Formats: sequence, C-alpha cells, structure tokens
Amino acid sequence: MSAAPAPRAVVLLSGGMDSATAAALAQRSGYEVSALVVDYGQRQQAERAAARAVAAALGLASVREVAVDLGAIGGSALTQADVPVPKDRSDAQIGAGVPPTYVPARNTLLLSLGLGLAEVLGAARVVIGANAVDTSGYPDCRPEFLEAFDRLAELGTRAGAAGRAPRVWAPLLTWSKARIVTCGLELGVPFELTLSCYDPVPTPGAGAAHCGRCDACRLRRRGFEGAGASDPAPWVGPARGG
Repeated sequence: MSAAPAPRAVVLLSGGMDSATAAALAQRSGYEVSALVVDYGQRQQAERAAARAVAAALGLASVREVAVDLGAIGGSALTQADVPVPKDRSDAQIGAGVPPTYVPARNTLLLSLGLGLAEVLGAARVVIGANAVDTSGYPDCRPEFLEAFDRLAELGTRAGAAGRAPRVWAPLLTWSKARIVTCGLELGVPFELTLSCYDPVPTPGAGAAHCGRCDACRLRRRGFEGAGASDPAPWVGPARGG
C-alpha cells in the first residue's frame, strides 16, 4: 500500500531570513513546498536572486516567478528612487509608526498571488514569513490582517466554495528575531544566502551585502546577537551580530 502524498504548501519567498525560515518550517512539518517569488517593482533586485538561491539550497519542489509592478503606483522607499530608505534609527524609532519602506498593499497582493497558486497546485497552506514582534510596524503583518485574508480565501475562491480554502500560515508571527535565528540554524537554513537589507550594497563576488544601517539590518543584527550567533551573510558598515 503506497503512502499518501505529502500535503502541499506555497511559500512567499522574498530571499530574507524570515521567509527562508518559514519555508524550512513548512518542510519540517511535512509539506511539499513550492516557492512563489514576486518581482513587485522593488528597486533592489538582489533579493530575487537570493530567493532563488535559498529555494535551491532548501530543495523546494518548484519555484514560480511573477512580475507585478507596484513601482508604477509608488508610495514606498522600496520602489521609488526619490524616497530615501531610513538609516541609523533607534529601536524606539523603528517601532514607532509606519515607515516609508512600507509598500502599499504589498502583502495583500502577494498573498492573493500565493492563494491563486495554491488553488492551482491543490495546496493546503500559503506560508508567509510575517513577523509582528521585532518589526518595522507594517500594518499588513498583523494577526488581524492575516485572519481577514483567511476569510477572503473562504469567500472568494473555488476551493473555498468547496470547503477547502488554502489557509494562511505565518509560523513566525509572534516570534522574536532571536528565536527565528535559533530555529533557522537548527533547521539548516542557509542564512549566508539570504538578504534582508532595504538598501543593499553591490559587492563583487557576493552579489550584494547588507548595508548595516537600515531598519531591516538592525533587526537582523539584533536577532543574531540575541541568538549568540554570527551572521554568515555579507555585510558592510557596522559589525554584524556575534
């Protein structure tokens, strides 16, 4: 008697440490994981290369790439060259308000694309590395938003009409960055291939390095310091965790 096939999951893979850890957690939970990598018009394309490298290192079942130009809408430092990325902010500043690196409706779009792919693949989960603890204050990383999206999936999909809508799974939602790093190291996440920086610095031979000054770099460094580990990814600027 043959074993039942593994349930499927679609992970929104950005190339950063959180989505890579979420993908590895889905694998450990027994899912056959496919990655969705979205070119949403971000200024820094190095993260897409990082996502491909992470997917290959983890041995994900497949990688789909979709392009949707949110840069045409604007409103974010991540898509508009004339909007500066905040640098050298304190922990209190990082957690206060919605920063200019917020991309309007990005997670709504990404989850919608992931939901569509999940329907096509017959996947039970759409996995996102959203984190609401050590965060830059993005409203679309809150539990209420993700719960609302689950309801949308129930009402707006053929799978939902049949009572089997894919569910959003955000396994890192309430975790600290230190816990994410610790778990990732235990799972063998290739952190050396990940890129979290909002304003990465091109580096010959390494693709891109973390600037060490943006909010994402500060949060990442906090995670590795809290875990008592050194970050193997390329960096410039202030020293990384250790």
